[in-house]
Order: sequence, then C-alpha cells, then structure tokens
Amino acid sequence: MLDRFEREINYARISITDRCNLRCVYCMPESGVRPLRHADILSYENILRICEVFSALGINKLKITGGEPLVRKGAVDLIACLKQIDGISCVTLTTNGHLLAEHAQKLKEIGLDGVNISLNTLEPSVYSNVTRGGDVNKALAAIDAAIDAGIPSIKLNCVPLGAESRRDVLQVAALARNRVIHVRFIEMMPIGAGFAFTGLSNGMVCEWIEREYGKWTPTEKSYGNGPAKYGALPDFRGKIGFISATSDCFCERCNRVRLTSNGFVRACLNQTDGVSLLPALSEADDDKLFYDIRTAILKKPERHNFSSREESVKDVMSKIGG
Repeated sequence: MLDRFEREINYARISITDRCNLRCVYCMPESGVRPLRHADILSYENILRICEVFSALGINKLKITGGEPLVRKGAVDLIACLKQIDGISCVTLTTNGHLLAEHAQKLKEIGLDGVNISLNTLEPSVYSNVTRGGDVNKALAAIDAAIDAGIPSIKLNCVPLGAESRRDVLQVAALARNRVIHVRFIEMMPIGAGFAFTGLSNGMVCEWIEREYGKWTPTEKSYGNGPAKYGALPDFRGKIGFISATSDCFCERCNRVRLTSNGFVRACLNQTDGVSLLPALSEADDDKLFYDIRTAILKKPERHNFSSREESVKDVMSKIGG
C-alpha cells in the first residue's frame, strides 16, 4: 500500500509486550514503568488476525519487538504462526539477547529470517550500568547461539551514548571482523528517556571506525528491511551499518508502521497519536480492521520532527515498540 507521499508501506514492527527484563537508560526510567494489564495486551490470536490484514494490504515483512519479546510466553510459537501467513515473506526478531540462547535452535527450525541483538558495549561494568543490571556475557552468548543455530541474518544494534563511547563503538564494531554478522550504529533519538542524552552523530562514529579499521566503503546491497546504510571495512567479514535518523533524515523512504502491544497502529515513531484497532477487533468481519489500518497508514506524516523537543514523543520506547 502507498501512503499519501507515495511511499510503499511493506514493513510492520509488532510489539508483543511492553515488559522487559532490562531497564536501559535511554529506554525507560530507573524505576521502570507500570506494565499494562494482561487483559490490555493484544492476544496472539488478534496479532495474527491483524497481520493477515497487514499482508492483504501489501505488508510482507514483520519485525517482532517488545519491550523484550522473549519474556512473553509463547513468543516462538507466535513467530511460527506468522511465518505461515500467506504473503508474509520475512519475519525477524529484535531482542536484548538475555533469553535468546535457549530459543535460538527452535527459532532457526521454525524459519526465523533474522535476529537483531542490542549491544552497546563489551565492558561488563558499562553494560551493567547502561542496562541497569544486565549481563553482557548473556548478550555475547546469544550471538554465538544464533551463529551456531544457523539463523540466517544476525545484526547487532549499538546506540552510542556520547563522546565517551569511542572505546565501546570500536569494540562492538570489531565483532564483525571475523564473523558474518552486521553491526549497525543507531543515533540516539529524542524520545522518552532518550531526551536525557545528547547522543552522537553517525558521522563521528564513522570517523572513529575509519581511523581504527580503515576506509568504510558503502555497499549497493541492503542487508535488512529498514533504513540502514551498510558498508565494508578492509578484512571484515561482516558489514557496518548506520541508522541516522537525526543527522541524515531518511523519512522520504520510510516503509514501516508500528503495532503497539495494546493495539494501536502508529505510522511514525515520532507520532504522538495512532489508530486503535480494538473496536475493529470486536467485530466479526475484517472490514473495519482494513479501514482502520488504511486510515493509520494514510495519517503517516511526511517526516519526523525530532528538531522540536516540544513535539517529540514523550512515551518510553518500550511502550512504542521502538
């Protein structure tokens, strides 16, 4: 389906829970957030129903997110069912990795097309501080488990927190030297707890990487469904990618919508409203569901407005499925 600006919308991020087993400093406050009631979270049956309508509207790629999606019981079975929907060609997963190792083989067997693992540093103390209690060894074990299981596309997502992140950036980037995994650096966005950080432009990150590892050469091939720009480094088996939402706005080619865990379709991460699908889900046929999803897509703005802090989204990322 095309939106008002002739962009093809073929990718949906599906948040299946607002709960997480970590408390990352740029994602939620230290005290956490009040979780939604179980009754207010979309059932798996309703998620499947929505995704069937997504498919009928031309959305063929799905990303399963949270919170942390693997904390929800039955997440792997849901992914297996999503893989069976006619028209869905790609289902991937974003995770912090703490529960991935135990599920990696099963995810490979059901046909998961790829996994993104969040990893901002290799230093145990820094990782624990950023995640407020996380264990970097679990994230590293998740990478090894995904490789051993043969999951076809493995990416690492790194969000540099500022100028003090140089060592972390270089260490995370180096994971792609001897492994066929792709490391993506994501600029901090002024959303939720991200307001507290100035972040770092990917231009600076690229300079650090080139000084240490050699020239970054852009590739023509895309290694994902989103806006990352990928390139090669000398003697690196994996690629290095950059997602530069603030310094290099890519809104003109944005192809995604988001489904929150409580049933709202948001057509932009910076959109403060959305369309609730709950009334449509209460009806026996899918006519209103089609209409409401189309309405949400047609409300997609031309671009985000991160430059205006007053208009940026204040919700924590775990509630948006960011």
